[in-house]
Amino acid sequence: MAHAQRERPRLLIVKVGDAPAAVVGARVRGAARGDYDAWFAQATATSALRTDAIDPRGGDALPPPSAIAGAIVSGSSSLVTDREPWSERTGRWMRACVEQATPLLGVCYGHQLLADALGGRVGANPRGREIGTVEVALTAAAKDDALFGGLPGRLVVQASHRQSVLGLPPGAVVLAANAHDPHQALRFGQAAWGVQFHPEMDAAIARGFIEARAERCREEGLDPAQLIARTRDSLDGATLLRRFTALVAERARAASPR
Repeated sequence: MAHAQRERPRLLIVKVGDAPAAVVGARVRGAARGDYDAWFAQATATSALRTDAIDPRGGDALPPPSAIAGAIVSGSSSLVTDREPWSERTGRWMRACVEQATPLLGVCYGHQLLADALGGRVGANPRGREIGTVEVALTAAAKDDALFGGLPGRLVVQASHRQSVLGLPPGAVVLAANAHDPHQALRFGQAAWGVQFHPEMDAAIARGFIEARAERCREEGLDPAQLIARTRDSLDGATLLRRFTALVAERARAASPR
C-alpha cells in the first residue's frame, strides 16, 4: 500500500507591518508589487517547504513553535517601545521559538522585537534614521555561523529604520555591523537570527521607501535625492534569505521520521 504523501514542512511569515501604499501598489511586470509577505514568499519559494503568512495585529493566532519548521518576522513602521499588545504577544512567541530551537529570522522590527523579548534594550538610534542602500561588515564570529558563514566580508543591503538594538540580550552574538549601527546582525541561541537591514528589499523598493518618507528625511537633515541616487541592487539580501530557507528545510528533513 502506498504511503500517504507527507505535507511539506511549514515556513511561516509573520507580517507585523505594512509597506507604504505607493510601494505596495507599484506595477511590476503588470502586477502590483505587493507587501512584505509577498516579498518574503517570493524570496523563500522552494519545493521543500510550504510558505504562508499570518498577521498577529489582526488577531491571527501564532502557532506552537513545534508546529512549524521555521519563521520570519517582518519589518514594521510601529515601534517596539510602544509595547502594543500584539507586539508583546509576538515577542513572547519569538522567545518560545528560541527556547525550542525553531529556526527564526527577525527582520528590522522583528530583529528588534526578538532582542527585546530576550532581555535586550531597543530605542531610538542616536545616529538617526538609516534608509536606502547600506553596507555592513561581517564580524569574525560570522565565519563559523550556520547562516552567515561563507558570505562575503561586506554585504550590500537595503535599510529603513529609526530604532535599533541598543543593548544586547544575554548570550547574543554580533555577526555584522556598520558605523550607523553596531548590531546589524545578531545570533540568539542555536537557531535564531536578527538582521536590522531588509534582505527582502531590492533597490526599487528602497527608493520607494525613501520617496514615501522624503519629507521626514528632509526634516531630519537627510537629502532624499542623494539617498535615492546612492541606491543600488545587490544579491546579498536574497542570498541570505535563500540560505535561511535551505537551513530550515535541512533541519526539517533531519527531524522528520524516516
